[in-house]
Amino acid sequence: MFAGGGLAPTFSFVGEGRAVEVDALLRPVIEAEGFELYDVTQGREGRRKVLRVIVDGPQGVDIDTLSRLSERVSRHLDDEGYETGPYDLQVSSPGLERPLKRPEHFRRTVGEQVKVKTTAPLAGSRTHTGTLAAADDEGITLVVGDDELRVRHADIASARTVVDWSAELKRSNA
Repeated sequence: MFAGGGLAPTFSFVGEGRAVEVDALLRPVIEAEGFELYDVTQGREGRRKVLRVIVDGPQGVDIDTLSRLSERVSRHLDDEGYETGPYDLQVSSPGLERPLKRPEHFRRTVGEQVKVKTTAPLAGSRTHTGTLAAADDEGITLVVGDDELRVRHADIASARTVVDWSAELKRSNA
């Protein structure tokens, strides 16, 4: 259920006899705290249901904030009757090598290094790493070496930012 990239699926649940989008249910809670709801995924790990909520902020998100947001999200889900059976709630930040799923994720990442896996080979490969040169509602333009590659969102299986770890280590040791 934790499917790849492209446009993120919309998850719904039935609470008190009505279908409700989890994204729409959680967005006001997260935004009221001054943060962004980056992504929501639902799935299973073994026999357990898992709801993953990824949040972000202008200066990132620290562990104390994640703890506070997790408590508020949990309380809100309980109040709304989100799930009748047991499930695991995981609230986290997108991290340094963040997943890119929605057009707005790509737009914010223009100019950065990204790794994109496509559903079918493009230019002879399904995996492309390069600089994200442009992003719009239809797709992205990736510069790989001297070539530009246009990829539609629908053709993206997964994508994430790529961190130059050697540069990060040099910066942290300076």
